[in-house]
Amino acid sequence: MPTDTTSHANPKTPTLSIDLNADVAEGCGQDERLMSIISSANICCGLHAGSVADIHQTLQFAKHHGVQVGAHPSLDDRANFGRVAQQLNADAYHALMSYQLGAMQAMCDLHGLKLAYVKPHGALYNQAASDEHLAEILVKQLKAFNPELALMGLAGSQMIAVAESLGVAVIREAFADRRYTDAGTLVSRTKPHAVITNEEEAVQQVLGMVQAGHIITESGKTLSTQIDSICLHGDNEHAIAFAKKIKQALQQHGIAIKPLAI
Repeated sequence: MPTDTTSHANPKTPTLSIDLNADVAEGCGQDERLMSIISSANICCGLHAGSVADIHQTLQFAKHHGVQVGAHPSLDDRANFGRVAQQLNADAYHALMSYQLGAMQAMCDLHGLKLAYVKPHGALYNQAASDEHLAEILVKQLKAFNPELALMGLAGSQMIAVAESLGVAVIREAFADRRYTDAGTLVSRTKPHAVITNEEEAVQQVLGMVQAGHIITESGKTLSTQIDSICLHGDNEHAIAFAKKIKQALQQHGIAIKPLAI
C-alpha cells in the first residue's frame, strides 16, 4: 500500500501529464459529454449496468474523440450495480472475466478500436485491491486473454503489486472525489463522508495527487504513491461540471491530459 509520509514529506517532481478516466456505458446519459473531458474510457461490459446499445454508442463517442478504451468488467449483479462483494470460486471468476473481455474485444473490433486495458468495477475492484489471491486470479485471466492488456487498479494496492509481479503493465489509479483510509484504500460508500462533494476540496486533492504524488487520508495522514490516472465521475449534470472544473484546474497548472503510454 502507499507509504505514510506524514512526518517526513518527500515531495516529488511535479507530473507534467496525467490520464483522466471515467466509467461509461452505464446508461447514465452523459457519456458523449464526458468524452470531451477524459482521455481514457472504462466501458461497462453489461453485467452491472448498461446495454449493448449503450456500449455500441459509447465506443462511437470514444472513437470520435480519440479517447483510449478499456474494459470495465464486474460481478454479475445488476440489482446492486456490482457494488456488493461476492465470494466465488476461481472457475466462476474465470467465466466472468472471459465472457466480459471477449464481448468487449468483439465490440472494439467492430469499431476498429484498440482495447488497451482492463479496470474491474465496484466490489470486484475493491476486493481485488486487498485480496492477493483474487487479484492473482483476475490478473492471470487478463494475461491469458491478452498479455498486451494493461491493468488499471487502485494505486498502491495488492492488485497492482500482483500485476507487476506477473509482468502485466499497470495504470495506477486515484479518485478525485473519494476519501481514503490510512491503509490507502477507499473509504466505504456506506460511510457518510466517503464521497467528496465540495468541488474545491476535490480540486485540491487532485492537484496534490498529480503534483506531489500524495494522498491525504480521512485522518489527515499523507500517503506517498505513484499515480498515473485520476478517476472522474460524470453520471449527472453536477458531476459533469465537477469533472470540467478538475480538468480546467490541471490545465491551468500546466498539466497535460493524456493517457499513459502502454
